Amino acid sequence: MNLSARSEVASAYDEFDLRYHGWKVVVAASLSVMVGFGSLFVYTFSVFLKPLSSEFGWSREAISGGFAAAAITVGVCSPILGRLLDRFEPRRVILPCMTIFGAGFLCLAFLRSHLWQFYGLCILLGIVGNGAAQLAFSRAIASWFYQRLGTALAGVMAGSGAGSMILPLLAQAFISHWNWRTAYFLLGTMALVVGLPLSWRYVYEAPDRSSGPASSGLGDHSWQRGMASFPFWLIVTSLVLNSASINGVLAHLSALLTDRGISVEEAALGLGVLGAASLGGRLVVGGLLDRFRAQRVAFLTLLPAAAGILLLARASAVLTSYLAAGLIGIGMGAEADVTPYLLKRYFGLRSFSTLYGLTWTFYAFAASIGPVLLGFSFDSTGSYTFMLVVLSVAMALAATLMLFLPPYSDL
Repeated sequence: MNLSARSEVASAYDEFDLRYHGWKVVVAASLSVMVGFGSLFVYTFSVFLKPLSSEFGWSREAISGGFAAAAITVGVCSPILGRLLDRFEPRRVILPCMTIFGAGFLCLAFLRSHLWQFYGLCILLGIVGNGAAQLAFSRAIASWFYQRLGTALAGVMAGSGAGSMILPLLAQAFISHWNWRTAYFLLGTMALVVGLPLSWRYVYEAPDRSSGPASSGLGDHSWQRGMASFPFWLIVTSLVLNSASINGVLAHLSALLTDRGISVEEAALGLGVLGAASLGGRLVVGGLLDRFRAQRVAFLTLLPAAAGILLLARASAVLTSYLAAGLIGIGMGAEADVTPYLLKRYFGLRSFSTLYGLTWTFYAFAASIGPVLLGFSFDSTGSYTFMLVVLSVAMALAATLMLFLPPYSDL
């Protein structure tokens, strides 16, 4: 579609009309995110933890190191990807990243007993990870929406929530019916078959990305000015605490539940409950962000995650574990919506992806710490309990920090 045709499509309807082309971009982005790095790699990681340990004799701490390697690489590469997204059309970044991600995930099916092979593939996935996740797609969405930005971002993040609900169950079904190698192969193929054509056809920015309501913000700041601001660093601090807590739980949830006598199928369903809560949280929070101050919405939706982690520290019954997973999922959904929403409101569209990428650097480094801390706690004490209590406190602090953010403009 040429620029003139895009302009006619963009101006035909407004954001409150479902025929507005921006909503097609939201649907395509949502489905692509569902099979991207932030969903496929992150949410299925714990399902593969025990099979890999059984096959190769690797410790849980060692396997968690692969998650940490991917997270660190995501952190290093996200600002670079963000800068590219601010300079070029999203598809020029998304398509090669999605191709490499799908092929790399598929190649995990051919692992041998050398741990460095596993780490190498995790690093490769981390390099392109945020080019096949919400960071890449949020730039296009932010160019199409202003008044319904929260709802639109929630629609994209819903893809990750749906993935977190479906993919662990699907991965476990593949493993149970065939084996872990077939599961990796089929899931990687899914990323290529779903993500590439949708991104190619629908994911592009609004024709005029430098003006109009969708580009509004507090002066459309440069990334340097954004980094020098108090709101940016408060958002980052909350994200670090949030990331270490939630990603630590995510990487070990399946193993933690089965250690307590819960079957692998019930444990996979627990991950599905977490994903369902995350999906619901994202949709609800997105609507709330369009009606109420994001600071208060974030506090009230992140706090349940702290309660969920604390509950998980002692949970041994299936229903209690599912309740804990649901509470954690609500907080996960809130964080995913709130961060890009606040960045757009405080700093505008000019350097949106660069600043978003920088927040991912801190988020990813923290994500590499949480799983290793829990793995070390289990390997040294045989229990996750104490570290889960610590992470619960960290999550409560992350929620509280949101209340200290200053007001943003409603231009």
